[in-house]
Amino acid sequence: MSQSVQERLEEMRARALAGGGEKRVEAQHARGKLTARERVELLLDQGSFSEIGALMVHHSHRFGLEKQRIPGDGVVTGTGTIDGRPVAVFSQDFTVFGGSLAEAHAAKICRVMDLAMKMGIPVIGLNDSGGARIQEGVLSLAGYSDIFLRNTLASGVVPQISAIMGPCAGGAVYSPALTDFIFMVEGSSYMHITGPDVVKAVTHEEVSSEDLGGAGVHGAVSGVSHFSCTDDPECLARIRRLMSFLPLNNAEDPPLKPTEDPADRRSPELDSIIPASASQPYDIRKVIVPVLDDGDFFEVQEAFAANIVCGFGRLGGRPVGIIANQPAVLAGVLDIDASVKAARLIRFCDCFNIPLLTFEDVPGFMPGTAQEHGGIIRHGAKLLYAYCEATVPKLTVITRKAYGGAYCVLSSKHIRGDYNVAWPSAQIAVMGAEGAAKIIFRREIAAAADPVAEERLRIADYERQFAHPFIAAERGYVDDVIVPSETRPRLIRALELCSTKRDSNPAKKHGSIPL
Repeated sequence: MSQSVQERLEEMRARALAGGGEKRVEAQHARGKLTARERVELLLDQGSFSEIGALMVHHSHRFGLEKQRIPGDGVVTGTGTIDGRPVAVFSQDFTVFGGSLAEAHAAKICRVMDLAMKMGIPVIGLNDSGGARIQEGVLSLAGYSDIFLRNTLASGVVPQISAIMGPCAGGAVYSPALTDFIFMVEGSSYMHITGPDVVKAVTHEEVSSEDLGGAGVHGAVSGVSHFSCTDDPECLARIRRLMSFLPLNNAEDPPLKPTEDPADRRSPELDSIIPASASQPYDIRKVIVPVLDDGDFFEVQEAFAANIVCGFGRLGGRPVGIIANQPAVLAGVLDIDASVKAARLIRFCDCFNIPLLTFEDVPGFMPGTAQEHGGIIRHGAKLLYAYCEATVPKLTVITRKAYGGAYCVLSSKHIRGDYNVAWPSAQIAVMGAEGAAKIIFRREIAAAADPVAEERLRIADYERQFAHPFIAAERGYVDDVIVPSETRPRLIRALELCSTKRDSNPAKKHGSIPL
């Protein structure tokens, strides 16, 4: 290689590493944000990054762009490892053209996504972009469309994770929306279809980008985001943690993690966790955490639809996806948001061979005109569809209430639950004793000399007959009634048995989920 060629190569590499230059890097740091390359270095194992397309530049000759040809074109792409396991990554560089997407920029992202599909490895996108590069016009729109197609084709084949680490607006939001999990950074990231200026012009609303589509909004209100983080390093660390539960692709089992937590460990605190009164709340996390290996529970969408708790953990070293009603919020009732939140995690886990563990304490579906008019039937059906469709091992523990249609929906034996057990405190019935007694014995109560006393008597009689798990056990609708403290060893043994499970759905192009 001649000296001039080597010098030119070194110069181009240096320009690629410099990004938008020292002043723009300083401005990025002043906003509390890391640069694209700093993020990649923190995300991946040290020294594992192999860059692809570092020397690519745009080929536009309009609006003076021909004078600004920066190698890399505003996005860092390549492969590396997380805990020794390969991943593909792209990281948008806000210091170069504001991270805007155009033809070359999109081609780099598409190339790394194609590579990920071919090699069967996850794709992690670190988004920090001003949107489409308007100087390239339709070429930018074509680039977005090319990415959207790849997001869709990769769905269910390799895990796709998006981190919003700056602006993400307009059509750009649909690529993250098509991925499996979205992380956002508080105070420095936002997502919205139309910006505050357009909102003001059309609806006359005064709103900031943060209030319109910040991490708080999408974490707690819209449910678009799955994780809210305080800064870039926390965001990248949590992505690494999530990856520890996931397989590289849909043909692999999730990774086993050796644990010193004994498989036969009991949790005596669970024997007294259910309150004496059926209407008294308790925190379902106090049931989940003692059962899992080392008490390690990685919660998903913690601030959204808090009446259901979702996340990942391990049993005997095996990753599981967890769905649990939360009696401490709205009595654990299923509403629109809770149904969609749980359905999404269930379908993800089923795509990637992650067993499902359900903790059930549910009084039913949320009543009221807001829910009915909002489509609780349609959205509740998504949850039912997800459980019915799932062929991964499905374990269910009924801790207290399992009423009505919600009992059917939440991974019951009737929809292919593999291991269903109940605690002695379980109440498996069409509805609660009070409501049932008032309907069944309404004439007797009305005719009684003391209607209040008669109602209490009838409620108590109904509870004796139906507010327990034994009729369901007699029918085989639950496999056993277990002491709460033995939940962990029972689940681990069941999961080991189910590790060789083989089940399938009828041959079809795909089902018609009630969207």
